Amino acid sequence: MDDIAQRNFFRDNDVAADPYPYLEAARAQSPVHREPHHDVVMVTGYEEAVQVFNDAETFSSCTAVTGPFPGFPVPLEGDDISALIEEHRAELPMSDQLPCMDPPVHTAHRALLMRLITPKRLKENEAVMWQLADQLLDSYLAPGKGEFISGFAAPYTMLVIADLLGVPEADRDEIAAGLQRPRSSAGIGGTGDKPLEHNPLGFLYDRFSAYIDDRRRNPREDVLTGMASATFPDGSMPTVADVAKVACNVYSAGQETTVRLLSSAFQILAENPELQALLRRERDRIPQFIEETLRLESPIKGDFRLSRVATTVGGVDIPAGTTLMLLNGAANRDPRRFEDPATFDVDRKNARQHIAFGRGIHSCPGAPLARAEARASIERFLDRTEDIRISEEHHGRPGDRSYDYLPTYILRGLMRLHLEFTPAAGTGR
Repeated sequence: MDDIAQRNFFRDNDVAADPYPYLEAARAQSPVHREPHHDVVMVTGYEEAVQVFNDAETFSSCTAVTGPFPGFPVPLEGDDISALIEEHRAELPMSDQLPCMDPPVHTAHRALLMRLITPKRLKENEAVMWQLADQLLDSYLAPGKGEFISGFAAPYTMLVIADLLGVPEADRDEIAAGLQRPRSSAGIGGTGDKPLEHNPLGFLYDRFSAYIDDRRRNPREDVLTGMASATFPDGSMPTVADVAKVACNVYSAGQETTVRLLSSAFQILAENPELQALLRRERDRIPQFIEETLRLESPIKGDFRLSRVATTVGGVDIPAGTTLMLLNGAANRDPRRFEDPATFDVDRKNARQHIAFGRGIHSCPGAPLARAEARASIERFLDRTEDIRISEEHHGRPGDRSYDYLPTYILRGLMRLHLEFTPAAGTGR
């Protein structure tokens, strides 16, 4: 790639569409590299990223989503900015969301989340996943072709998470429309200059608050009642708002990242007939296929941390108040950890060492759900088709494909994926 100093990782649309040449060039200079445009330290090395992920005492997550945008409310001066973070945390966009919390508040709220997403509930939800996949495939497969993200992945993940959280069926379409409605928060992670909305999930908070409040007054035998009665680890009862916020975070974030995982997985399947045939024959390889997909095309390119005190990462001095971006997508292609990292290898023995779901206290609590959704989708597609192909009409011929990617420095994923397929004869459900 050209001199990366001339490229803006956060604003160049071509870098957003294909970040890997930039990230490889940055890592070649140093796995811990200060970019010149927004004074962000880019952490592209695997070991270096894991070090920061695992050190919540030194690195705050208060700007995990927003990074250097829109800036901290006051100058970050001094050898220890912990007091400044706590004094001004509430002024930061998205500060009430779990990814942006630090201990001990994060510890309590994550524990609350894990009481909402119990192993028992996940197991029950997994059985529903297969049914929901078939319901959508009944109509999606019939024409022999279709746009995968809008036709299957997005509605599927919405239905799965709605079932997990017990959202009433009568409200699901309205909530889905609210999530898809353009909002100023679209600027978060985008390559443009749209302003950041302080609370982009406000419309969901109101809805879930009403659910929780109703179930506390009128308990039923349902998931929402279980959410309403969940307590913090010390036995104290969270406010209605606390429960609603945790539920909303799961509802919105769980859909977005899983849609990207599914679209990458099916793009890889449709581009590789031999690999597709292998998975049709040997279904026990599907979990490993999912892990290698997560490694090669991490749904989250990365997120941010703010150093509370002066420290070092990878031998590089990090002053207090430094914004770091931990680039999962780059770390997962670090050749010091993964041999021939740009190649998809379904037999890669250490694929599951990827950090697509992060590490440390902020590792994605919905990772088991995302993996289960991916496996159910792949299994049912393979059961109900004879082959899956990329649409040449929409994406071009092999060797000359054209795909549009989300114009964001946070998410990695296709905007559209047009597939063609031959439904399997006489399979039905």
